[in-house]
Parts: sequence; C-alpha cells; structure tokens
Amino acid sequence: MGTTKAEEFSVKDNRVAKFAKALSHPARVAILKFLIKQQSCICGDIVNELPLSQSTVSQHLKELKDAGLIKGDIEGASVCYCIDTKVWQDAKKYLNELFDDYKNLKTKCC
Repeated sequence: MGTTKAEEFSVKDNRVAKFAKALSHPARVAILKFLIKQQSCICGDIVNELPLSQSTVSQHLKELKDAGLIKGDIEGASVCYCIDTKVWQDAKKYLNELFDDYKNLKTKCC
C-alpha cells in the first residue's frame, strides 16, 4: 500500500485535508447540521434522524471526532456529542482562507 506522504505538507494543509475528509460524506454533514440545531444530543437521537444503522452512524461520528469537529462525553451507557467550538472556528478559518486565496487571484484561468 502506498504512503500518503502527509509529512511532506504543512501542518495547516494537513488540517485542511482532515477537515475536508470529515465533511466529505453527506451523512456527516447531516450529523453536523443536526448537532448545530440541537446544540448537543445523545447518539441515539442522531440515529433517529438519519436513514442509517446505529453502527454506520457511529462510524461517521468517529470520523467527525477524529477530525476534532465534534467532541463527546460518556454519560452512563450513552455518549453525548456536540460541536467542538474551538476546532470548528479553526476549520472555518482554514477553509475560508483556502477559498479566499482563489478569490484574490489577479488573473483568472480560462
């Protein structure tokens, strides 16, 4: 299996890629929108909102948590998830900077 050579890129570029990967599935976008709307929730609530199995939702939550976009606290047998505000702001800043770099181009392609 080939290596990604992630270490060859800046920390910032790796973070942007991690955020983009976490946002790359519509179920994860739906989960984030639900968490934003609810401000926090228990995993079971998320399963009730999506047409996916508990195990699939758990995998998507893991991806979002690995990217740092959400955090979770264990409360008994359930986990309560919410948006990680600091990381969310970092993601917004880094992704906006990427899009702004294009907006500020002096010459346009094609």
